[in-house]
Amino acid sequence: MQQVLVADNISKSFTTGTTVHHALKNVCLSVNKGEIVMLMGPSGSGKTTLLSIMGGILSPSSGEISIAGQSMTGVSSTKKGQLRLQHIGFIFQEYNLFPSLSALQNVQVALALRGESGKRARDEAATHLQSVGLGDKLDNHPSKLSGGQKQRLAIARALAGNPTLMLADEPTAALDSENGTIIMNLLKKLAREHNRAVVIVTHDNRIIDFADRILRIEDGHLIGPSDSTMNPLARPSQGARSPSGGDKA
Repeated sequence: MQQVLVADNISKSFTTGTTVHHALKNVCLSVNKGEIVMLMGPSGSGKTTLLSIMGGILSPSSGEISIAGQSMTGVSSTKKGQLRLQHIGFIFQEYNLFPSLSALQNVQVALALRGESGKRARDEAATHLQSVGLGDKLDNHPSKLSGGQKQRLAIARALAGNPTLMLADEPTAALDSENGTIIMNLLKKLAREHNRAVVIVTHDNRIIDFADRILRIEDGHLIGPSDSTMNPLARPSQGARSPSGGDKA
C-alpha cells in the first residue's frame, strides 16, 4: 500500500513558566491510501496534538513528518501552507462553518483558497455537496441544517482541492448513532472508493468497527506496534450499534 503520511520519531513539548509538558514522545507511524486509522486514548493523552502535527498546524519539537513524500518539517510557513492546501482536508467536531454563508458558499470559500472561482468553483462546490447528500441544501445556511447535515457540509468543504489525507477530530461526538453512522459511511466511501487516507481522533466506541487500525495513545506514547495494531472488529458492512438519541438528520 502507498504511504500518504509518515511520522518519524515525533516529540512535542510545551513550556509554561518553568514547567515542561511532554505531549508526545517519540511517536512513529505511517498512514496508507485507502485506510481509516483511529487515534484513541484518554483526554490529554496527545491525540489532538498529534493530529495537529499531521496537519501541519503545529510543528514537532523533534522528529520529522512528511505528506505524499514531501517533508513538512523545517520548511517555510508558506511551503507548509501549500502542502496543507494541496494534500489535507480537515473535519472538526464543532464544524467551523461560516454562519452567514450558504452551504454552497461555505464550500466555495475553501475552493477560493485554492485559486478557484466563478462558475467552475460553483459547479465543483455543488458536486461536493451532492456527493455528501446535500444536493437539495445548496442555499441553506448552517442554522437551517441539523447537526448531521452540518458535519456532512464540513466534509464537503474538506473535499475542496481533492485531498489525499482527511484528518477528523471527534467527527461524531456531537451526533446520535444514526448520524454518526452516516458520517462514518461517508468517510469510509472516501477511503475505499477514492483511495484517500483518513485519520480520526475519537472517544466514540460506537464507530470503532469502521477502523482498519486503532492506535492508542497514552501519556504521549503510541501504545503497540503502529503498523500491526489492527482492529479485530472491523467489518465492511457494520457501523455504530448504540441506540439513537440526540441530534437528528
